[in-house]
Amino acid sequence: MREEAVVPVSEDIIDDTMSSDNDVELDDNLDHDDNEHTVDQPGQLVSSLDIKSSRKNALLRLRCRVEDAILGGYIYGKNKNKLLSVKTITEDLTGISLWGVPLLPSKDNARTDIVLMNFLRAKDYGVYDAFKMIRKTLRWRREFRVFEILDQEKFSPDLENMWYIDNGKDKEGRLLCYNVFRNIKNKELEEEIWGRHNHNYECLRWRVHIMEKSTQQLEFKQGGINSVLMITDLGNSPGNAWKEVRWINRKMMNLVHDHYPGIIYKNIFINVPVWFATVHALNLRMITQRSKNAFIFVKPSKVTETLLKYISPENLLAEYGGLKRENNVEFSTDDKVLEISIKPCSFGLIKMPVKEVEVTITWDLTVMGNEVIYKEEFIPDDDCSYRVLVQEDKKMVESVRNSFHIREEGKIVITIDNPTYKKKTAFYRYKTKPSVPMYMYLK
Repeated sequence: MREEAVVPVSEDIIDDTMSSDNDVELDDNLDHDDNEHTVDQPGQLVSSLDIKSSRKNALLRLRCRVEDAILGGYIYGKNKNKLLSVKTITEDLTGISLWGVPLLPSKDNARTDIVLMNFLRAKDYGVYDAFKMIRKTLRWRREFRVFEILDQEKFSPDLENMWYIDNGKDKEGRLLCYNVFRNIKNKELEEEIWGRHNHNYECLRWRVHIMEKSTQQLEFKQGGINSVLMITDLGNSPGNAWKEVRWINRKMMNLVHDHYPGIIYKNIFINVPVWFATVHALNLRMITQRSKNAFIFVKPSKVTETLLKYISPENLLAEYGGLKRENNVEFSTDDKVLEISIKPCSFGLIKMPVKEVEVTITWDLTVMGNEVIYKEEFIPDDDCSYRVLVQEDKKMVESVRNSFHIREEGKIVITIDNPTYKKKTAFYRYKTKPSVPMYMYLK
């Protein structure tokens, strides 16, 4: 089944003005009884027993509107060309879908209700406004030729490498998608990416390509992966391209607000300069409060602290202060992560006991916000044995991984000196495995 059906319509497509006064009155007077239990998270649909009666009624009415519009052939808007029969249009539209989900409610696909509820939430459960939003989204996807972005368009490998969908999840199980701007050494490629020669439109299509790739990973089912946590790293953006970067991000903010309701849970921009956040704060005045809350701008000193609010340390990349590394063979996301708090102007100790010999212990360590000095040493249980300094005092600037071969029982002790006036939180994990020291191989 293709993404959108191509419908032979004339250029004169107008908005359907089928909203009656009664419909608008019903939308404006939905029951908002706060005493009823609801779960209203973006991209999720709870069971019918958990939805307020007014919202179930709104969903039912939207289903009817969408059904009538698809079967009546005016889901894209009423057509002034009377020569096109309703039957011809209907045959093309019954298979219409959005984000891979059939839109015709009578097909009784549970995922359809998830999509419709996204639009209802975006419009505060106003049925007519949600219906208009669906119609505008479908028209935009057809005019922007979104289906061609996935099926036909090819982007430069360097451009493709600037984004990726992480196999980890956030604390609520949402999909993680990173969009990392990088300095490009190839000048011709940099011009292609950053808008030289009027390529801003292609860059925008690339960003839409990212959105569409993300939606392909979503399940659109109750309790499933229904939304994305998008992280955009502007730290390496070339200085001579800030104008293009701002233009693309401003356009994407509008597109996400207008045509991807409920898909992006949070869009976190990290490593942004103050002036960049200020400019986009002005742009956010034009969108609803619900969508405005989905955009977060983070300066470099707050990146790790902010991301750890949404992503657990084992799922956050090491370059952003987490413990996750590419091609990690030592640890998995299932390995338990421990944490300790370090008071201002004080020391913290991490002790990792080892009761086996001829094993190698490996550990990961990260401290939120860094700004600490750490030291690693092995302390044997036998008082007659010598301590071994594994790592002398060193200022922490990123996540740390180290290992040590154990020849006698003891413990690895990490001393963390917090000279700041702020409380620090350290996350760590460790594991042991049998091993043979390198000098044995050399023999």
